[in-house]
Amino acid sequence: QVQIVESGGGLVQPGGSLRLSCAASGSIVNIKIMGWYRQAPGNERELVATATSDGNTNYADSVKGRFTISRDNAKNTIYLQMSSLKPDDSAVYYCNADIKKTRATPYRQYWGKGTLVTVSS
Repeated sequence: QVQIVESGGGLVQPGGSLRLSCAASGSIVNIKIMGWYRQAPGNERELVATATSDGNTNYADSVKGRFTISRDNAKNTIYLQMSSLKPDDSAVYYCNADIKKTRATPYRQYWGKGTLVTVSS
């Protein structure tokens, strides 16, 4: 079994900061890409940021310069440091991981249940 668990969401004022965490656990041989996605009410789920195991990162244009993704490979964990938050950043933030469970099985994507971020005064 593989579990993806996010934490760190909450209510923050515009201009504030918040740090999200996501940990993958269970039967894991390797994780290629880990990333954050978000979905606001009425919108489709969208990419926020991703990080590969060798340190390459990718960001949505809307969060560049404000959000920073980091990864701890030893802990199978990623973080999302969010700064200068705007009301438009309000959404459920989901963690995604591309995981290989055994040497014989292919990589498969796993999702967490999400953590709610609300940016409001």
